[in-house]
Amino acid sequence: MSKNLVIVESPAKAKTISKYLGKDFDVMASYGHVRDLPPKDGSVDPDNGFEMTWEVDPKSQKHVRAIADALKDDDTLILATDPDREGEAISWH
Repeated sequence: MSKNLVIVESPAKAKTISKYLGKDFDVMASYGHVRDLPPKDGSVDPDNGFEMTWEVDPKSQKHVRAIADALKDDDTLILATDPDREGEAISWH
């Protein structure tokens, strides 16, 4: 049976939302931001249109891996972060 994977920001939200969505959805938390600019010089390149170098936060690697593994079994990814600028950034990352 095909399922949908829904990503929310926190484990508490994942637990609550999964109760509403039912068995056709897997709901997981990103645990907030999963990528960031490296804390060193050179993460923003002003000579190349201010291109940024992003990296997965070491604390988030296990969450990113779990999401990627879940996508192997699910057909659709739904990013359901909060409807604010921070939520938009979390979905983009």
